Amino acid sequence: MSSTTQVRESPGGHNHGPARQPRTKGSPASPLLSWRSIQRIKGASFTWPFMIGFAVFTLLPVVVGLAQSLYTSKTTGLGFGAATVSFSGFDNFARGLSDPVFWDSMLRVSIYAVVIVPVTQVVSLLLALLIDAVQRRVANKFRLILLVPYMIPGIVATMIWIYLYSPVVGPLTPILNFFGLDVNFFSGSMIWVSIGNLALWGAIGFNMLILYGALQAVPREIFDAARVDGASEFRIAMSIKVPYVQTSLVLTGLLSIIGTLQIFAEPTLFRSISPETITKDFTPSMVIFNQAFQVGNLNYAAAQSIILAAVVGVASVIIYRLTKKVDS
Repeated sequence: MSSTTQVRESPGGHNHGPARQPRTKGSPASPLLSWRSIQRIKGASFTWPFMIGFAVFTLLPVVVGLAQSLYTSKTTGLGFGAATVSFSGFDNFARGLSDPVFWDSMLRVSIYAVVIVPVTQVVSLLLALLIDAVQRRVANKFRLILLVPYMIPGIVATMIWIYLYSPVVGPLTPILNFFGLDVNFFSGSMIWVSIGNLALWGAIGFNMLILYGALQAVPREIFDAARVDGASEFRIAMSIKVPYVQTSLVLTGLLSIIGTLQIFAEPTLFRSISPETITKDFTPSMVIFNQAFQVGNLNYAAAQSIILAAVVGVASVIIYRLTKKVDS
């Protein structure tokens, strides 16, 4: 039995090879993934290290903390006997929600955040606008200088400022005394100012870099057109540059709020200098630390940690919604 092959012919009679036959049931199947899907998988693979680290160091501790908060550990006798662990449900959460010490510390930190976060945003924005207005070579130098405080670890930065604030060996007290000012940076009326100055010094570099990067993405032709129309540099900054970086301002604001509500290292180190001013329950994180490692109630500390995370999440969502309404 002979087989025939269909040949395509052009109008001029030239052969162009066998014509493509329709794929039958027994013919090879097409690839399972298209080229575009493969490229997307390759691009997504770059996020796997972050996702693994996020799952191990963020999601897993949250799950473990939530599980620990549902139990209560009790010891017999004077605390030297064996500990018995029993399921208590949401009793630890009910206790945390009604704990006046925990909520007093939350109120204290919230008032501090209401002041320090807007100040940090304004100073960072002003620095970003000033750096954007100068030549690129000069801007690169100032950008690096302002970023140095952010690169210093928080513990080291706190120790540096404790030395600067010291009335015995610090240089600030003699300078202020020369001008007739008697300032105790560790007093009750100045302690939040001292901590806020430290937080501002460490945060403006990072926020400035985010805002400066957003300013660099603005088309320069818009500025040239505004100058041709007679707009001043101040008007260009307020009417063009600031609206363009509103999204970045929301991002840096949310990060500042999250970091401020979880403040721990700075007041803890300041407590070693002024324990009469900064108590062990000064901030929510210090309350949780005290319950976990001083009292030894890990279950209750885990419940307080979940409550703090929920408060930070709710505050972030509220701020985000409010800023989105203002932008729209």
